[in-house]
Amino acid sequence: MAQNSYSFMDCNASIVGPGGAFSLGNGAGAAEEGITITASQDISTMTMGADGSGVHSLHADKSGKVSVRLLKTSPVNALLAAMYAFQTANSANHGQNVITLLDTARGDVITCSAVAFAKAPDLNYQKEAGTNEWTFNAIRIDRLLGRG
Repeated sequence: MAQNSYSFMDCNASIVGPGGAFSLGNGAGAAEEGITITASQDISTMTMGADGSGVHSLHADKSGKVSVRLLKTSPVNALLAAMYAFQTANSANHGQNVITLLDTARGDVITCSAVAFAKAPDLNYQKEAGTNEWTFNAIRIDRLLGRG
């Protein structure tokens, strides 16, 4: 039977790599916008011939981006900042992270490997606290969506 409810409380996400291993999901001070996983490009292209025939080309690309949005006051910002500094100081530590996201209520399992920081977050100091958005590039994203 399909589940008709959703809660971020069911999202267990983490990052593991040189300089750190910690939670990014529920309990990490995630902003309302949470975590987004996006494919880099289409998995297929279509080429059409002059006579109307066509061919689909399937690409082996499983790369993408991961965006993690945290409240300005989340202590995970400091952990990510330290990890960012460590991993960008030497190329030997760059691109070795693994980010996993498990939605326990729906059975979703997302594994992002060969992950690197794409950039440091933009920092805003304003009337309201706001958020910090951490962006990562992942060479491989494996997606298994559950039944929920």
